[in-house]
Amino acid sequence: MKHTKVKDLLNSTTTLQEVNAKGWVRTFRNNQFIALNDGSTINNIQCVVDFENTPEETLKRITTGAAVSVIGTLVESKGAGQKYEIQVNKLEILGDSDAEKFPMQPKKHSLEFLRENAHLRVRTNAFGAIMRVRSVLSFAVHKYFQEKGFVYVNTPIITGADAEGAGEMFQVTSLPLDNLPKNEEGNIDFKKDFFGKHTNLTVSGQLEGETFAMALGQIYTFGPTFRAENSNTSRHLAEFWMIEPEVAFNDLDDNMDLAEDFIQYVIKYALDNCQDDLKFLEGRLLEEEKSKPQAERSEMSLLEKLNFVLENNFKRVSYTEAIDILRDSTPNKKKKFQYIINEWGADLQSEHERYLVEKHFKCPVILFDYPANIKAFYMRLNDNTEPGRETVRAMDILFPGIGEIVGGSEREERYDVLVEKMKALEIDEEELYWYLDTRRFGSATHAGFGLGFERLVLFVTGMTNIRDVIPFPRTPGSAEF
Repeated sequence: MKHTKVKDLLNSTTTLQEVNAKGWVRTFRNNQFIALNDGSTINNIQCVVDFENTPEETLKRITTGAAVSVIGTLVESKGAGQKYEIQVNKLEILGDSDAEKFPMQPKKHSLEFLRENAHLRVRTNAFGAIMRVRSVLSFAVHKYFQEKGFVYVNTPIITGADAEGAGEMFQVTSLPLDNLPKNEEGNIDFKKDFFGKHTNLTVSGQLEGETFAMALGQIYTFGPTFRAENSNTSRHLAEFWMIEPEVAFNDLDDNMDLAEDFIQYVIKYALDNCQDDLKFLEGRLLEEEKSKPQAERSEMSLLEKLNFVLENNFKRVSYTEAIDILRDSTPNKKKKFQYIINEWGADLQSEHERYLVEKHFKCPVILFDYPANIKAFYMRLNDNTEPGRETVRAMDILFPGIGEIVGGSEREERYDVLVEKMKALEIDEEELYWYLDTRRFGSATHAGFGLGFERLVLFVTGMTNIRDVIPFPRTPGSAEF
């Protein structure tokens, strides 16, 4: 008999039918009531066992974590809390779970403990909910861009280019590390390496994405990216997923419009398709907040916060205006910020971004026109900026609780200006000849942005540590599982 998903059983419109359900035991009460979950929904289905006619040996094997198959009649439930239950006629243990050793017992576990058991944590309600929401958001990303006529491009994971110019990249090599070949200058001879040159894991698919946008018009990438940044924070991962659209003929204003529309679309899609999971995560967040001082608690519940982003236009503010606001702010004057803002040109930290969003404007904020010297080489230089205060057509979207969630820009489409910027930063023109070709042959205004997918999942689920929204987090000193 083919089994039916728990989600479909709970949404059934007919009862008194014989059904087969398979899943894992969450709890087993009174030698009679199995709470069965198969991952299709956060909700369990209650399976009522005829314990008087079930062998004692079988009952002992119904433990938390055990995989079971039940065949029985779907009936309206007599107990509170569930619409339907299964009156079990036949029960089979598919896989035992030693109750003494199984870590995911039905009790509250710390997030640190669950991270240490990342291979099993998805069996808890919270992580099952997070991963289903992540899956739905991932689908929504593709759905949005496909509906808009974007072409999905798979940019390389292994690259010789450093898109950000930060140099925090993982090297890719097949050379023997205990006996590295050297050239005449005494440097590592990468000509003898697998690719015949120095290569890394990508930090962004943007540069390659631009080449496709200049032929296909509008493209997006959605793939893994890597940063060898030694940041042990709740907002950083060494391996994460990036969404990067790139659009020919778009300027900075078009780019801001696209990013805002995209974010609102995927959040609405999650709200419409993950109601049970988001309701559970909202309750979980409320419980977490109770242990915090009143001043640190969120002013809005999770669902209120998500709807707030849908219902409010993002506030667009220039970097210069933001600096003036921060410089005159109470936390800056009273030296409550860890990084005091004294002058124009300062690189904004997370605390400054969150102040603008959460305290000053009280809505999502798009900052634009940043100082050129704190942004990447490929961003378009603004015309008519005063010497010493040159700005670029950059934009960052700031969210409550997260800080920066999107970074993007209008790209420098002028060949001469781009070459000058690369020279000033000592970026090898020969190494990026292919990128410069997009400016040599049919260059045009174009723009794009990058959205760290995990930061989006963090915001939508209400979690506070980015390690809890990716299946197996990769962080400094940790590459378990």
